[in-house]
Amino acid sequence: MNKPLKTPPPYAIASVDHALRGAVMLQLEDRLTVSEVAERLGVARSTAHRLLAMLVYRDFAVQDENHLYRAGPVLELAAHSQSRVSSLRAVALPHLRRLVDLLGETANLAIRTGDTVRFIASAECRQALRVGSREGMVFPAHRTTAGLLLLAELSESELAEVYVAERYHDRPAERPDLASLRAELQEIRRMGFAVNSERSERGLVAVGVVVRGTDGTAQAGLSVSMPSVRYDPHQLRPLVATLGAVGRGLEADLAAAT
Repeated sequence: MNKPLKTPPPYAIASVDHALRGAVMLQLEDRLTVSEVAERLGVARSTAHRLLAMLVYRDFAVQDENHLYRAGPVLELAAHSQSRVSSLRAVALPHLRRLVDLLGETANLAIRTGDTVRFIASAECRQALRVGSREGMVFPAHRTTAGLLLLAELSESELAEVYVAERYHDRPAERPDLASLRAELQEIRRMGFAVNSERSERGLVAVGVVVRGTDGTAQAGLSVSMPSVRYDPHQLRPLVATLGAVGRGLEADLAAAT
């Protein structure tokens, strides 16, 4: 039995979603203004101010003497480990926005931790029917484009360590079939990109490539996500070429930043 796909709740509460996304933004970044939060969430400045005031009240945020907001005590642990993620995200955002401009679909950057991936940056497209921001969300690695790309970088022994059976003693259904996964990862290595059709969420297709550091090691997965009704497999090659070009630009900027 496979783990159910992650789908939005049928009765989503916008204010709660805004608060959670605001907390994630503070968790991933150093400091934000009210205007930046308002723009990113697509809400009025007054709404963003009330949201941040509540996050401060509940210790998810603190406000400094310059009226900038940063992660509070509740998020302090993440704040201590955010330097790499924060710098990677800051360099990546302009490239994600460029992808949106070029392809008209939502762009994402994700990193792997063990058998999960975390989306550290998203840039939403403006189409009425679109994939929303995945920023801050965590998914099983083998169910996402970025996760498959990053798992494909592992050796046989490293992959076996990630999915060692003992780790799934209490949740055996969440462990993928390793023989099938190895075959899929081999094909991804051969092609140099990955396609995820409705593995993480129904009605969603994502295509991605690896972002590498100066030493050639994989740093993250760069992808675009779109409603499955808009995915055209005949346009896969030019889409991958665009992803590759933007990915190389991101790699160059990461090298310059380090």
